[in-house]
Amino acid sequence: MRTMRASAKAGALALAMLGAMLSSRAAVQAGEWDFSGSIAGELRVFPNAPAFDEQDDTRFSPSVAVEPEVVFEWNGGDDRITFVPFGRLDAHDDNRSHVDLRELNWLHVADDWDSVVGVDKVFWGVTESRHLVDIINQDDAVEDVDGEDKLGQPMINLNLFRDWGTVSGFVLPGFRERPFRSNDARLRGALPVDDDNASYESSAEEYHVDFALRWAHTFDDLDVGIAHFHGTSREPRLLPRVNDDGRVVLVPRYDQIDQTSLDAQLTKDAWLWKLEAITRSGQGDRFFATVAGFEYTIFGILDSNADLGLLAEYLYDGRDEDDAPAVITDDDLFLGARATLNDEQDTTFLIGGIIDREDQSTSFSIEAERRLGEFWKMELEGRIFVNVDEDDLILNGIRDDDVITLRLTRFF
Repeated sequence: MRTMRASAKAGALALAMLGAMLSSRAAVQAGEWDFSGSIAGELRVFPNAPAFDEQDDTRFSPSVAVEPEVVFEWNGGDDRITFVPFGRLDAHDDNRSHVDLRELNWLHVADDWDSVVGVDKVFWGVTESRHLVDIINQDDAVEDVDGEDKLGQPMINLNLFRDWGTVSGFVLPGFRERPFRSNDARLRGALPVDDDNASYESSAEEYHVDFALRWAHTFDDLDVGIAHFHGTSREPRLLPRVNDDGRVVLVPRYDQIDQTSLDAQLTKDAWLWKLEAITRSGQGDRFFATVAGFEYTIFGILDSNADLGLLAEYLYDGRDEDDAPAVITDDDLFLGARATLNDEQDTTFLIGGIIDREDQSTSFSIEAERRLGEFWKMELEGRIFVNVDEDDLILNGIRDDDVITLRLTRFF
């Protein structure tokens, strides 16, 4: 796959650079090594038969994932190299069996600035239901449908720390294509995606150099971030085509975009007020999208140590789906609750639903986790699709793919 080749090229470039750094005998002798990571066994359960004949009807799908982390520090901790590979072996989805270089970078820390060179992950955002402003890294879409898992991104990142805020600049040499599920996999959608024949607006294709700039600052109880991105859209348009076998498939198309974003969070006692907003050009007419809402926390419910957070967010997206990638959250409401038991096992529960205000199509999610001793963690996740309208381009394709995931992780 092209995505695996791009990952290998990015890894080779970063490895050569970091190898040159480590070739200094003085640095190696004076430095400190740290090894950690995790290995997880996962079982996905699909209660319903698939909607499409070519999909695998297996109801139980096991997999195993490993994510080691190697850190080398020297110069009193002011220089650090981090290496985080990731790999998964899935019993039924060939595309979900994959490897990726999540991180391989050199961090240098100075008095009022730091820099990162190599492959890294960068997160921007404050809202719960959707991260509009989080644009640096590509989604690892074979891992889950929630967009939380990301591929490593080659970058040169410089951060300047000033009294009036932090300025972060990014040069992003090399684009990562979004991976998609296999043709016979669950959660693939109504039509399979032919990601081997992706096309680009830029003649440089995956070698286009992207740029991003962000300013962030805290004003008492208010955290604010303003950013601009110029380059290849992480969201591809999926265009219908007839392949050589005469089948209709979707082919990714990656456009050149400019996106300006704002994220803000205001903390007032038990209230968290959250906002993410973007304006984007390059995919049809310029459009505006936003997620805005709050989280209210009830501390010590029923005279216990547990806290209960109540969440509500409104999601709007004004894009023209004839010219921009389709989304499910164009006029939707998110409602949820988060319970934190504050016990020795760090037990947490999160339940929420995104409801389309026009046709009432609903996507529910359930997440629970609990530590088992010092080195183990158990997780339960659920994705349930209810009252799906047949005109919903995305949810209708996965309407019968409700899934419950059980995961047991061992940390080392």
